[in-house]
Amino acid sequence: MADAAANKKAARKKSASKKAAQKKAVQRKASASKKTARKKASRKAATQRFDVLVVGAGFSGVNAGICLKQRGIENFAILERAGDVGGTWRDNTYPGCACDVPSHLYSYSFEQNPNWTRSYSGYAEIHQYIRDTAQKYGLRPHLRFGVSIEKAEFDEQAGEWTLYAEGGDRYIARAVVSAVGGLVDPSWPQFDGMDQFKGDIFHTARWNHDVDLTGKTVAIVGTGASAIQVVPSIADKVGELNVIQRTPPWVLPKPDTPIGGWMKSLFRKFPVAQKVFRNAILALSEGVFGPLVILDTPLDKGLQKIAKFNIDRNVKDKTLREKVTPDYDIGCKRVLFSSDYYPALNKDNVNVLTEGVKGLSEKGLILSDGSELEADVVVMATGFKINISEPPFEIVGLNQQRIKDLWSGAGGKAYKGMASYGVPNWFFMLGPNTGPGHTSVLIYTEAQAKYITQAIQEILSKNLKYLTVKKSVLDSYHKKLQQRMQYTSWTSGCQSWYLDEYGENHTLFPGLATEYALSARQFDVDEYDTEAA
Repeated sequence: MADAAANKKAARKKSASKKAAQKKAVQRKASASKKTARKKASRKAATQRFDVLVVGAGFSGVNAGICLKQRGIENFAILERAGDVGGTWRDNTYPGCACDVPSHLYSYSFEQNPNWTRSYSGYAEIHQYIRDTAQKYGLRPHLRFGVSIEKAEFDEQAGEWTLYAEGGDRYIARAVVSAVGGLVDPSWPQFDGMDQFKGDIFHTARWNHDVDLTGKTVAIVGTGASAIQVVPSIADKVGELNVIQRTPPWVLPKPDTPIGGWMKSLFRKFPVAQKVFRNAILALSEGVFGPLVILDTPLDKGLQKIAKFNIDRNVKDKTLREKVTPDYDIGCKRVLFSSDYYPALNKDNVNVLTEGVKGLSEKGLILSDGSELEADVVVMATGFKINISEPPFEIVGLNQQRIKDLWSGAGGKAYKGMASYGVPNWFFMLGPNTGPGHTSVLIYTEAQAKYITQAIQEILSKNLKYLTVKKSVLDSYHKKLQQRMQYTSWTSGCQSWYLDEYGENHTLFPGLATEYALSARQFDVDEYDTEAA
């Protein structure tokens, strides 16, 4: 008894020391941040001018920079708020983080990588690929890191955009490419008592690698794309893992295997072989998987049967099987891919709880039934603030109109997802209704980078003050888009992050990726109003 009491006392002392050390670390970080802020405030704000500004240095921003250089446009800058390129693949480093699109398709068509190590690449390998590509195509001199844009305003008289950065710096350009992406800022749920929890709490998109999960009781909130990768990656390490599920996802098997040396060697020696292989994957995703996911037809019942068989084969416990079986049609929400998620749920130390989270206490989570679930660590796998159909920051266009107001009540509207009425010389990459539900997003963004570069060439070569899509063109395009949306599985009855508060989908494109790419192949100035300088 005496030994047990002594051990408890020592444990409390160790815990208190740890908390004190963490508090000091936070204080040091806060102090350093204040010093940095004072240093920024003490220096004079700078103004820089360019022909073109690209906001964001993920896959889209890097692609835009490459296209600009290939078209002979050199006076541009890529503004990135972080300290490196990579976007979501730089920021997401949680255990098991990987792509659910095959590696050879989730890469630039013009910069194929014969050395992928797995059929579905992990975050570190993808991040390095983006870094290598930026270096190879000479983008380093154009990159400006640590630049966080807070507002953009258009000067009608000068035909110029002014971007205001945090800290006071200003960037002025004739045209702007918004390549901020849709999976940028974590979506933090606002539960009561979050500041009371005494353990460690963090989001999957901001994983705290300083926290050792070995032997600990962990609660993970959410069962989306991130959660189904984290759960099997930490299940054997933690003492107990409680998975808080609101809505179960449909999960298909993921044929993720190492890529053999013979295939790498073949693709290095014969690049055309890799091109054929990539096109075969694209054809499969477009011709087979695309219609099954996009269209709300009896065809998707076959895919749903495969997903149901995946559950029945891997989950033998009847109660658990009922918990993880969705009650909505496949495709209505994002279809996920994993071959180790269901087996992980079968483990003795893993529990799936369907009670919702009401709040947090000092010891853990308060569930909707009033019970307390103790935890050493709480992981929020609650996704992102999807801003595909929302402006990334305040954007003020013609007649001092904010794009937020132009989109108010109607959701994000942009012609081919790239150009919005009343916002001249401003182009979105991965804008409204250009997200994919079945294949690689890069099929869309590559087409956008080429289209936007053509538009910018029109502005610069003809010395236009501005160029803005005609309202009639935008309205007609958007109307047809939403009419097609009625026949998709995304509007078949369930609630998902695809839909806005009015039940409309302003996120995904209701067709095949190749259809979209072909429609964006050629910029047509007749679809735009122009103003000469």
